[in-house]
Amino acid sequence: MPSYTVTVATGSQWFAGTDDYVYLTLQGTHGCSERHLLDKPFYNDFERGAVDSYDVTVEEDLGEIQLIKIEKRKYWYQDDWYLKYMTVKTPVGDYLEFPCYRWITDEKEVVLRDG
Repeated sequence: MPSYTVTVATGSQWFAGTDDYVYLTLQGTHGCSERHLLDKPFYNDFERGAVDSYDVTVEEDLGEIQLIKIEKRKYWYQDDWYLKYMTVKTPVGDYLEFPCYRWITDEKEVVLRDG
């Protein structure tokens, strides 16, 4: 089963971090992944200024990654999150960068394309 390494960079502005749930979906030329919760057990994810990495395993090869979808869902209370960028390392070793550089508010789905 192919595995992708996703790196998430949170902004360093005041209150840029979030405690909300963050989900990722990878969209490739051969298909779409399941929605994956980005979470490390016993670790405070998405803190201000943090760069966190996650392994995302999919059922089958997705082909060339075209875009990613980010969903933020409320955990305890609604808070905003400043996402700088995400990178995806493919199973063949290619690195793709998906710039965002904006606040993600409320419970939204944000689509990012390779930059």
